[in-house]
Amino acid sequence: MTPATQTITADVAIVGGGAAGLATAIALARSLRRVVVIDAGSPRNRTSAHAHNVLGHEGINPLDLVAKGRQEAEGYGVTFIDATVTGAQSTDTEAAPPHQENAPTGGHSPAEAAPTVTGTHSAPAEAAPTEAAPAHRFILDTTAGTRVTAQHVVIATGITDELPEIPGLAEGWGDTVLHCPYCHGYEVRGQSIGIIGTTALSYHQAMMFSQLSDRVTFIRHAAPNPTPEQAAMLDALGIAFVDAQIDAVHRNESGTEVTLRSAAGASSINRPSDGRSHATASEVAGAPSHATASDDSAVSDTTAAGVTASYVTAAPEHGAAASDDTASVLIASAITLDALVVGPFFRANGEVFAQLGGSVVEDPSGMGSSITADPTGRTDIPGVWAVGNVADMSAMLGASAASGVRAGAMINYELIQSALAG
Repeated sequence: MTPATQTITADVAIVGGGAAGLATAIALARSLRRVVVIDAGSPRNRTSAHAHNVLGHEGINPLDLVAKGRQEAEGYGVTFIDATVTGAQSTDTEAAPPHQENAPTGGHSPAEAAPTVTGTHSAPAEAAPTEAAPAHRFILDTTAGTRVTAQHVVIATGITDELPEIPGLAEGWGDTVLHCPYCHGYEVRGQSIGIIGTTALSYHQAMMFSQLSDRVTFIRHAAPNPTPEQAAMLDALGIAFVDAQIDAVHRNESGTEVTLRSAAGASSINRPSDGRSHATASEVAGAPSHATASDDSAVSDTTAAGVTASYVTAAPEHGAAASDDTASVLIASAITLDALVVGPFFRANGEVFAQLGGSVVEDPSGMGSSITADPTGRTDIPGVWAVGNVADMSAMLGASAASGVRAGAMINYELIQSALAG
């Protein structure tokens, strides 16, 4: 643990300076609370060029949005520490000193002691200073060497998107590799879109993206075989189906090339008489089969779904006589699409919460993990709150910010009640 060179006493310490954390900070600072935000400067959406569904800021760069929010928070007196938390603990044994401008330990000036601390740690000029702060509950140590003591802690650390271990996939994340139809779907409307199956919920992703393009291809990869209901849905929506795993992804001038592999070494793709170049999901759900390559003659084709695919021809299984049906079974080695969609595992960044005695729980859906909190952000640890994606993996920017405002209002209320109780 880094030795503390400065101690800051606050009403509320917020860990994480994204939309949720900043909204919490502003709501509290506008109620004249002393607020410290500890942030490492690595927002989840930093790889995206634009943020959407942000009222009044449509298409803004996410980093610009955070910078604006930070500037607004600093205008209300919020202090920022550019660091990560190295240790967190709760304590009820020591009363905080009377409220005053915080002086660092060791005889250094604030600027010398903590150059990573920004903002004024006093309330705005209109605020009436309090005589004394109630006993603090929590101590947070940071990589900046600054210790923060606070009555309440807000966890706004977000989530980490854990992608499947497919070479080349992470390089396109936030650009040509997407996951949310509402965040970035409009930008790939009408294009050839490949859905990478990771769980049964990937079929739901395919359904949602079919509203944005009629050129959607589902690549099963690690997802279970479709149920009859899922198969019927894919077929009804005209979503092509590829029963294969993905070996690698790489971008070229033509788009995003996906290298495929099935259990037999390549993917089985059926070419029905209607001209579609992929097996229907119903065929896979009803009777999975694999073809074996008979030679190395390659064929390139553009499918009805607008996907460029490279094939080798296939022979009938078990020595069966060739027919129009069996001759139409091909082996695809690669397909090229405009964009890929994948469902990551949304892992909650809950290390600080765990240090304070909490537990991160996995969602029954298998999609990720989160900190359990009530609608106001209150967790089962008194004085500890969770807002944004760390508590709700489905929350977009607007919802994350809203959760911060609501938590800030409730924390302010609790601080008033605590003062009344003496």
